[in-house]
Amino acid sequence: MAHMTNPLATVDQLYQRTSFSALPSDLQDIIFFATHCLTQAAGVLLRTPQSVTAQANIVLARYWLVESPLSYEFSDASAAALFLVAKLGAHPCPPRDVCNVYAYLLSPSSPLFKSSNNTGDKDRTNDPSSYYLSESAYATFRSRILALEARILYALSFDTHVALPHPLAITYLQALDFLGLPKTQIAGRALAYLNTALLSPQLLYLTHQPHALAVAAIYAAARDAGAKMPACAWWEVFDVDREELGFLVVGLRSLEGWVRKQREEFTDLGKGMVTRSWVEAEMKKRGLRFGNGGGADVDKVEDEEDVLMRSMDERAAQLSEG
Repeated sequence: MAHMTNPLATVDQLYQRTSFSALPSDLQDIIFFATHCLTQAAGVLLRTPQSVTAQANIVLARYWLVESPLSYEFSDASAAALFLVAKLGAHPCPPRDVCNVYAYLLSPSSPLFKSSNNTGDKDRTNDPSSYYLSESAYATFRSRILALEARILYALSFDTHVALPHPLAITYLQALDFLGLPKTQIAGRALAYLNTALLSPQLLYLTHQPHALAVAAIYAAARDAGAKMPACAWWEVFDVDREELGFLVVGLRSLEGWVRKQREEFTDLGKGMVTRSWVEAEMKKRGLRFGNGGGADVDKVEDEEDVLMRSMDERAAQLSEG
């Protein structure tokens, strides 16, 4: 049964994420949501199965429990997680395709994250030059992805196993005879809830096992469709108690309202992908120093890289003179 369960986040990891991070919790949530949306969109354009994209999102969420999201650019972390998970399965993605897709999604021509209320959106045209990758730009992007891929593997101790609740949801629906509704209607709605949960900053996939997520998605889908559910506590048959079911159903249904609220408070979210520079500007507005906590590690890594590159250049110059 181990292949049907996931390693969950510990209480200590969740506590450190919320209490000891220099990054405000609302910005953490925005980064999480935006980056996972980016991963989902990249998976669609790369034509990878939803299972691969979902696993990439979960692997990235686990990685961010170990290291600060500010350690690397968010889009690079998304690309590395998707490239890593796809390579481990039956649907690998060539680095060139991954780089081209992310270059497009991060370009002004991409409709991702763009709000329909923004001026000029209706007149926006597809400009291929805005997402063209030169050979040098591709080589740089590819090297960042490969380096971050190794970093993710190291941080997770090479444990990339992910069990998804989607197959369980279909199996449970079959046991419930699809609650008397058309199979595609109730199953599609349940799977939609599970895919939406991947984007939730509540880390539902890191705090609950797949069978509980599957039951909660079925319950929420049945309520939406007005299906007549068994009068007994049927969720207990699938080893889920009432308290956990209630918490998950609320979590599955709350994401839409949360996203709407964030878009009202942060109008920049409708202009494109969230970046580290945007987070730095937001923190400066609040009187917070970007270098604190995870940010300090960023400066340290960049300084070490500069020193290393400088020493390699000096060494190459000495060899050429000799």
